[in-house]
Amino acid sequence: MYRSLVKKLILVNMLFILLIFYLEQPKAFAYSEKNLFNATQVQIEQLVAKGEVPSLSVAVARDGKIIWEKGFGLADREKNIPATEHTQYRLASISKQLTATGLMILVECGLIKLDSPINDYLGGTKLTACIGDAADATVQRVASHTSGLSLHSQHFYNNESYQPPPMDETIRRYGKLVTAPGERYQYSNLGYGLLGYVISRVSGKSYAEFMREQVFVPLGMDHTSVHIGHGLEDGQAVNYSADGMVIPSYNSDSPGASAIISSAHDLIRFAIFHLKNDLPEQRVIITEATIDKMQKPSPETGPIQEWEYDGSGYGIGWVISITNDHLRAVHHSGGTIGVSTVLALVPEENLAVAILSNTLSHWPEAILIGILRTLLPEKLKYFPKPTDQAVKEPPFAPDKELVGLWEGNVHTYEREIPLVLDIWVSGSVTPRWAISLVVFFEMRAIETIPTGSRMQVAGFSCEGGFKANLRPQMLNGDNPISYGLN
Repeated sequence: MYRSLVKKLILVNMLFILLIFYLEQPKAFAYSEKNLFNATQVQIEQLVAKGEVPSLSVAVARDGKIIWEKGFGLADREKNIPATEHTQYRLASISKQLTATGLMILVECGLIKLDSPINDYLGGTKLTACIGDAADATVQRVASHTSGLSLHSQHFYNNESYQPPPMDETIRRYGKLVTAPGERYQYSNLGYGLLGYVISRVSGKSYAEFMREQVFVPLGMDHTSVHIGHGLEDGQAVNYSADGMVIPSYNSDSPGASAIISSAHDLIRFAIFHLKNDLPEQRVIITEATIDKMQKPSPETGPIQEWEYDGSGYGIGWVISITNDHLRAVHHSGGTIGVSTVLALVPEENLAVAILSNTLSHWPEAILIGILRTLLPEKLKYFPKPTDQAVKEPPFAPDKELVGLWEGNVHTYEREIPLVLDIWVSGSVTPRWAISLVVFFEMRAIETIPTGSRMQVAGFSCEGGFKANLRPQMLNGDNPISYGLN
């Protein structure tokens, strides 16, 4: 009987030890995952030490929990302020996922219809079509970059006299559809500027106010705002050029595309919500069905990168990529003056990564790939390995049909400008407009504008003026050109 009792006590102790070991497994697993980032941490520290990046903040979430977040380097070199996971960075184009989320709140409320022309929600100034029908430029096509709008990027430094014009003026100048709606994918910052404008018009609040009340606050994004929010002025990273020069603060005429400022910590919380793992203190702002819709590629888009396979494309605010390893990544990157950012979700693995930096470089995306390769080694067997070298664009090589002399007009919001181009087999493009353009503006523009101001057009300038209260016209390569081959 005594031996039987001893055996029972031993068995109970063994079961108790096994139970303790089992209960400790999640903590041990989390700890081992954190250890996986040691190599990434060393890599980032080396980049900072070499001056490749002034600072970088990273956050990783898995199964609804933040498993690693950390800041590296100096957010402000001049004041010796270190970066943390709460340092605020300009998001650049990652702003688009946040704007798209705000848009879908209004869609769910029945205030916006995705299949309606975006012109239905604009003010007195509408989009016009150089080709196709502007009525076919629906809200969904604008959100998936298939509306026919061109790229467009225009920044205004806070210390310059020219500041962003009213959105109606921006639409008047640049709201031209240069391809037929639905014909092809053409990434457009202006499109998301329009969506931010639509959010404001439909909600009756400013874009910044709506986003704060309906997106940032409900998701617990305390260090996120459109532009620099009140009370957050001291937490923002300074932007630097590649040679270490401080870049002055600036705004854009399309804030819905790039004006949001956030931290890695806040951004990973946003990602957790879009992985349908609502944190306890978060409020559900859109349904899971809407999240799925945002992450579904538009049938009018397709693979963009050479490593993407069928099923890839652009949804509503997100790039969806299918790799040759059958990994589905839902992601977006951002890059502008003094900014590099990336946010990636792997829904099937319940995984998210956010990386923000205060200089323009390829490092956030390279580090992202390294982190995904570490956490999902079997899913990225054949994916291109991160490289220390930035990918160089191949030189322009024109097709035979393009080579020759082209003559036509550049359509601007003020008038048509004659243009003659020589396109050479080498890829060189030579304009033949220097003399005629200057004469054109001297004869037709100087008479109607104040003296003493300065006009700039594609590198040429002439004394005179050009509605001094507006910024000088800068011709963009995406502006439509009516041409005919001689």
